[in-house]
Amino acid sequence: MAPKNMDFKCALVTGGGGGIGKAFAEYLISKGKKVIIAGRTESKLQKTAREIGATEYYVLDTGAISDIPAFINRITTDHPELDCLVNNAGVQRPLQVLKQPPEDFLSKADNELNINIRGPLHLAVGLLSHFKSKPQALIINVSSVLGYVPFSIINPVYNGTKAWLHFWSMNLRSQLRDTNVRVVEIAPPTVATDLHRERENPDDNKKDNNPNALSLEEFMQEVSEKLEKGDETIGAGMSANVVEKWYNAFGDMYKE
Repeated sequence: MAPKNMDFKCALVTGGGGGIGKAFAEYLISKGKKVIIAGRTESKLQKTAREIGATEYYVLDTGAISDIPAFINRITTDHPELDCLVNNAGVQRPLQVLKQPPEDFLSKADNELNINIRGPLHLAVGLLSHFKSKPQALIINVSSVLGYVPFSIINPVYNGTKAWLHFWSMNLRSQLRDTNVRVVEIAPPTVATDLHRERENPDDNKKDNNPNALSLEEFMQEVSEKLEKGDETIGAGMSANVVEKWYNAFGDMYKE
């Protein structure tokens, strides 16, 4: 019998045009799942869908919250079999309160909050009634090791959004415990993607610059094994140790 984490047929992967989203979508396709990708850049989505064999793609900015209800209506009409959401889309911006004009800081911070928090929130809640109509459904939230320990000081908003996603995943899982909807959190460490594209050195998350960084292949190998095993909270590389320490310290308190 397949683990409960894999008891779904059709997944929507946000931020699916590249990086972790693309790698995760490709992995799901290799497991025989139907995969739909969504993202902001159509040319990138077209190329990725063609390369990995995604069923379809949709242009969606998860930070444009007012667009999400219409998107949910469209995708559930086009693909009524949809029973998995992978909340992967996110941005990470270097923001420093003493070095940026307040209006610039706040504008970028608000956009980051919309993409990293409100987008995943509205997608999950908006799809919930549809998911509850399925035999089994799965919500996967991609948080970060920085949501457990915010050691990347130049990313104060990102760190906070990922802490929110971690705690949201825990509480959502608890509220849905007796339903058919399962909630999984994946907390990546530094992974060699283009997430740092707005930094002074956009390659500081590559192995040449950070020995703790994982390649996408290394990350997916560890994550896929734990997902297929049925884990509900998944770390990889150094983040696996951080996640374990966090739950050892606070897990029993939360259960009580």
